[in-house]
Amino acid sequence: MGENINKNAVALRYDPVKDDVPLVVAKGRGYLAERIQQVAQENGVPVKEDKQLAEYLMSLDLYDEIPPELYAVVAEILAFIYSMDQKYE
Repeated sequence: MGENINKNAVALRYDPVKDDVPLVVAKGRGYLAERIQQVAQENGVPVKEDKQLAEYLMSLDLYDEIPPELYAVVAEILAFIYSMDQKYE
């Protein structure tokens, strides 16, 4: 089937109006990880690969807030996504 069982994907949500910090809203391994990425691409959501961060975020429960020690890393990803949005508007 070609699925990579070692692949992880984590989706974050951050709405500065509703959320104090980013939240984990989806996560999965293998086929589910591939599906998360596919849905993101189909909906124009930028995908940033960071295996180490994804592995750490996989340990969080759904709708958990990102812990303070990850704020800087997640802020870099949000800045990347913001720059991608600006580039393609």
